Amino acid sequence: MMDYFKKFSSNTIAGSGNQLCFSTEGKTLRGRVLYRIEVGGKFNYSLLFSNIIDSTYYTGETCCKNVVCRPWRIHSARVGLCRNVPQDRELSALRMDEDIRISWLAELTFDGKKEKLVAPGEFFASDPLELCFARLEYLCLEMTYSGDMLPHHIESRLPIYVDAGEGFQYDMRMPLPGMVGCDRPVCERVGFFGDSITQGIGPACNSYLHWNAHLSRGLGERRACWNLGIGFARANDAASRGAWFYKAMQNDTIFICFGVNDLYQGFTAESVKADLTTLVRCFKGAGKRVILQTLPPFDYKDQMKADWLEINRYILEELSREADAVFDNVPLLRKSEEEPERPAYGGHPNAEGCKIWANALMKAVLPLFPHLPEAK
Repeated sequence: MMDYFKKFSSNTIAGSGNQLCFSTEGKTLRGRVLYRIEVGGKFNYSLLFSNIIDSTYYTGETCCKNVVCRPWRIHSARVGLCRNVPQDRELSALRMDEDIRISWLAELTFDGKKEKLVAPGEFFASDPLELCFARLEYLCLEMTYSGDMLPHHIESRLPIYVDAGEGFQYDMRMPLPGMVGCDRPVCERVGFFGDSITQGIGPACNSYLHWNAHLSRGLGERRACWNLGIGFARANDAASRGAWFYKAMQNDTIFICFGVNDLYQGFTAESVKADLTTLVRCFKGAGKRVILQTLPPFDYKDQMKADWLEINRYILEELSREADAVFDNVPLLRKSEEEPERPAYGGHPNAEGCKIWANALMKAVLPLFPHLPEAK
C-alpha cells in the first residue's frame, strides 16, 4: 500500500477507523456514509480500506486491537455528491433521498472489478476516479456488502444509513473507508492520533467542530490532515504498532493525545508513560515531527488522579525533550486551578471547549508551520 500514500492524501477531517466487528447475519446490506470535503476542486479520488481492527473497544471483551477480520464481500459500490446535510435535526431523524439528496456520479471498482472479496487483514483501495467537489460539499459512498465479520465504527459521528430491506435507517453497521484520499498537491501530511476526543465526540455529530477540525482549517489547504482518532482507544493500542500505527506513520507530522482510556481501564502511570515514550521514539526515529499533548481533564479520582498528574508531569518535564513540541491543554479545559482534573466543557469537550483548545494550540504550534500560499 505504500504506493497509495505516495499518490493520495486525506481530504476530510472526519474520523472513521475500525473499532468493532459485526455480521450481516446472512443478508446483503446496502449502506451510505457521507464525508464532508475540506478542499474543493477536481481531483482523482481513491478510498482506502483496512480489514483489521485498529483499537480496543471499552474493556476489550467485545473487540481489541489488531484483530484480523474474516473475509467479506463488496457486491457493488458507487460515489455521489451531496450538497448539504441539514444541521437543524438529529441524524436519526433525517430521511435518505428526501432530507439528504444525492447526485450519483460514478461506480467504484476494485482492480477493475465491480465486486471484491476482501481477504483477512487486507489493506485495499478503490480504483481512482476523477471527481469534482466544492469545499464543504459531501462525498457519499454507497456499498452493498455481506459477511459474518466486518469492521465498523459503532461510535461514528458521521451520517451513516443502512438499508436491511426496509429502507434506509440511521445505523452504524457499515464498513468505512479509513481515508477519503485524493491526489491534490500538498506540501505536508498531518495526522491526528488519539482517542474519542480526537475523533470528534463532544460536539454534535456531523458538525465538524472538534478540536482538530478547527486546527486543520488553520493549517491551510496545502496541508492534508487525517483524523486517526477512535473512541475508547489507548496509548497501549497505538504502541502495539499494528495497522493503526502503520496508518499514522504515513504522515509527516503527528499530533499525539492519548492516555484517558488507559487510566480508566486500569493501566498504571508507568505503563502509559512507557507507551507514550515508545510512540514518540518510533515516530522520531522514522524522521517524523511529533507534537505531543497532555492528557485532558476527565473527572479523575483517587489513584487515577495521581497517575494523571504523574503522566502529565512526565510529558511536560521529561518526554518534552524528545518531542518537537508539547502542548498543555489542561489550563484551557480544567474547571479550576484548584480542581484541574475536572473538565469545564465536559470530559469530551463540547464545541466551545474544542474551539478554545484549537485556537490556543494553533498559536502554540504556528512557528512549526510556516505560512504557505493557499492551493488554487
